Amino acid sequence: MANELLPLEKKLSELLIGLRDSESDDAWQQVASTAQILANGLRDKDGPIDNHTILGHTPLIQTLSSLFSLALHGSAIPDSTHTTPILEILRVSANLCMDHDDNRASLLDAGLPQALVSLLEAYTESFDFSSESKPIHLSLSHLKLIRTAVGVLLNASVGYDPVKVRLISLEAGSTLLKLSIAVYPPNAWLSQNITEEIKEEWQIRSMLSAWVWRALVELREVKDESLRPLSSSDLPLLTVALVAFTPPHMSTASSPLSADQEMFSELLQADFDALEESCTHIESLSLDVEEVRLSLAREFQSPLKPAGSSLHSILDFIEKGECSPLWANAPEDFDTPRKKKAFDMCKAALIKTVVEVAGEEAAEKSLWDESDENLAGGEFVSRMVSWLKGYVSDMDAGKGMFFDRIDLATCASLSLGNLTRRERNATVLLWPPHSLAPVLSSRHLLSPSTDIKVKHGVLGLLKHIAQSAPLNSDIHVILGQAGLVRRICDSGVWDEKTDGMAEVLQVSAIGVVKHMCNGNVENTFALVLPSTAEASISSSGLSQILALVKRADTVTIKSEGTRVLVNVVKSLWSGDIIGTPVTTVSSPIANGTVDAAALASKERKKQDSMKAVLTMQCATALASLVGRSVQYPLLVNEGVVALTLLSTQKTGAPLVLKAIFAPLSFESPPPASADPPSASTSVTSDVSSPTIATPSTRGRIPVPKTPLDMFIAVLKNVDNPVNFQPEVRINVCSLFIQIGRNASGDEFTKVKETVKPVMEQVLEGLQNAKGKEEVLAKAIKKVLDTWA
Repeated sequence: MANELLPLEKKLSELLIGLRDSESDDAWQQVASTAQILANGLRDKDGPIDNHTILGHTPLIQTLSSLFSLALHGSAIPDSTHTTPILEILRVSANLCMDHDDNRASLLDAGLPQALVSLLEAYTESFDFSSESKPIHLSLSHLKLIRTAVGVLLNASVGYDPVKVRLISLEAGSTLLKLSIAVYPPNAWLSQNITEEIKEEWQIRSMLSAWVWRALVELREVKDESLRPLSSSDLPLLTVALVAFTPPHMSTASSPLSADQEMFSELLQADFDALEESCTHIESLSLDVEEVRLSLAREFQSPLKPAGSSLHSILDFIEKGECSPLWANAPEDFDTPRKKKAFDMCKAALIKTVVEVAGEEAAEKSLWDESDENLAGGEFVSRMVSWLKGYVSDMDAGKGMFFDRIDLATCASLSLGNLTRRERNATVLLWPPHSLAPVLSSRHLLSPSTDIKVKHGVLGLLKHIAQSAPLNSDIHVILGQAGLVRRICDSGVWDEKTDGMAEVLQVSAIGVVKHMCNGNVENTFALVLPSTAEASISSSGLSQILALVKRADTVTIKSEGTRVLVNVVKSLWSGDIIGTPVTTVSSPIANGTVDAAALASKERKKQDSMKAVLTMQCATALASLVGRSVQYPLLVNEGVVALTLLSTQKTGAPLVLKAIFAPLSFESPPPASADPPSASTSVTSDVSSPTIATPSTRGRIPVPKTPLDMFIAVLKNVDNPVNFQPEVRINVCSLFIQIGRNASGDEFTKVKETVKPVMEQVLEGLQNAKGKEEVLAKAIKKVLDTWA
């Protein structure tokens, strides 16, 4: 075999020399016929002789590159008389570098891949991309040449990074994508009249499209992850396939080509491949490239806001995109059921894109637009709100275009959640015209049967809304009036069967009620008391959270869940619960008059709620929060304050006294701190997660055996990994005073015997204290005087 191919290589070399001296049509025909035989001989790699390596060591590759350049005659695109020899030259090149890295390297050195990128770019320059549904007009000979050129680039780059890197540097990915749209716009074949030539043409076009997508996938799989074959400028081309599957652009007309079942299936497959690959590339780019996310968002900032822009096309496809009606008549090998599932995956990929764009911090100014008073939040926000409202409304009605559109509800809630991290934005969503509070409290969004993806999105949005608002905010009032706390309690999110698979949901739901109950007694009542008169107190939201805290393995759930109880206690013990006018955001009481019946009801609820938290379970949970939070002064302080408030009651102090002697159990060692910032120890401070500590160069506190050990460590404030500020230590003193006033017995005697020497020692060290430490000294002295 080698003896047959080597002479062909020599002949091509001789022809090149002759053509450089004097060109003739006959010589080029000889080039075409010689290269054709050589290319055919190289199709087989399994023969007894390694022709690829043997020919790679000859000047063949350089000869091919020179012949290619010569055949162009200085033009960007060859004339029709030279398409055949160029086609055969490229066939030899493609087969020569198939699975052969040395030949790929030689091809790269000869500059042929680079030249082919320029060739393909030249073909796309004459195409009008504003009319994507009409393919570029090319003869069969040119289409075949283009297909073979793409084949060379594909074979040269498969698994071989040097070629990939060079092609990426030449922006070959963009060129290939343009070529795909120009040669094979999805659905464009439907308007073609059937002839044998037309059938051959569209077979070539569909194959070329498939090769382009394979080449783009290959370019994406380069070792240097910073290199990407496509960029934000390619987004409009990637959305062309989306438009083809979105009414009213999606064609419902059949085609004469569908009479050929094999070709019909092939063209339907090519259309779907273009859609699937486009969605994959869009998702990948949006997840990995910040500029892509910003570019998509900026479209909504443009005064023109073009309807055909990339993000608009993505949103239209997610909302309205449909499987082609032609699939109903597709052959069995097209596998329509699998295609429908894959179609849904395409939408899921683009939903990730939309959520990522909304989550890009710098994109908020583009997506959240307050310039139009009639479109609160701007076009993007209004569309997301319409998806949520439409979903709830159509689910209520049992029909409609948004009925059962879990994907839309998920996309909208996640996107709005990413954009709603400030009080101003939350207010826009909850007040007219959007008025989302009743929608977010819908049973369709929060119930035991709600899809977990929808719950995740809605609870994330609610958490951001709730935590964006300050203490006593109208935001918490309006959410409470919509029945949100009760809806969350009844949603099953804290049920034991949800553990493990939905911890993120549980934490988000905890975060919502934690913020809503902070300083808001009505929301606190809704969490602490049963939802109906027939229900038991054990079914309340607070009981569910405490049960979750008890069985949870993670520090986050244990700490954050107990912080809900802290806020509940602070709200119930607040001095302004009774004796103030009952008001709402929507209807303030005129002239400050007081509704006596409402106040009486409020007083009953307060007493019932206080009774519900004056339990051993609550006291133990709070004491455990203090004992577990060795490195988090904020959490220690919160637990101490709540225990102090419980201790102001005659029934509460004995419970607290017993709880501070209860042994602590650690499922895992207390977490180490890595230089986090200092914490505020204000009683009203609130953070979303217990990750605040004060750095210190001192040693480690021994793991406390009981909460009382923790109180002593706070008072001493030595040998700790953190510094407990004077406010925290003063609050510990307040706790001991309240326990002394309302508890007695052997356990209290033991507290005094254990703590008194520590206090005396600390007091001695504060003899000349000033400022806050002087206040601490007075607090310690007051405890000692009370205990005397």
